[in-house]
Amino acid sequence: MIGKATCGDIPGAKTKAIQGTYKPIPSLYYLVKIFKVRSFIMRRKIPESTLPKLNRSQFITSEGLQKLKEEHDHLWRVERPDVTAKVAWAASLGDRSENADYHYNKKRLREIDNRLRYLRKCIDDFKVIDYHPNQEGKVNFGAWVEIKNEKKGLQNRFRIVGYEELIGNKDYISMDSPMAKSLLGKTVGDEVIVKTKMGDFVWKILKIEYQK
Repeated sequence: MIGKATCGDIPGAKTKAIQGTYKPIPSLYYLVKIFKVRSFIMRRKIPESTLPKLNRSQFITSEGLQKLKEEHDHLWRVERPDVTAKVAWAASLGDRSENADYHYNKKRLREIDNRLRYLRKCIDDFKVIDYHPNQEGKVNFGAWVEIKNEKKGLQNRFRIVGYEELIGNKDYISMDSPMAKSLLGKTVGDEVIVKTKMGDFVWKILKIEYQK
């Protein structure tokens, strides 16, 4: 059984304690806490360039890029100035340690700034893929595809887009998904096998359409 260390347990500790130079042995809880804090700081200092990159295509539709630009403008021109004003007002009240408004809006401001940096990178790096007549007849980026699984009696219709366009669009799928990868380049009447964790599924292409 491990008990608390006292001055009597350590040779010469009593003398040092009297002189005010003895420091108690840190508890296990304290050491674990320090380790976690230092580990968190080390993780934050890792350069972004050294982190693993997700293997996602940098393609987007013209309307998808427009939505990203509109979100960026709204955050920059409307929401950020509003939150900044709230932070300044909350800070003017005095003690910030127990000021919930200050801490909430300060956190929101960091979230907005992170999103703005990400959106700027997307807008600069993404490649817009517009409709071209040569796409007709085949499944390509931006296509609406209608497919059917005759064995399961299932039928779906969706559009193949970039991963940043999926939010709020339940009928969109990413071009990096197993389904999209299996369909790209195929024509009406073709059957494709989509491999998933639940098994292999056979889908037949019924219709291919493009927004013009």
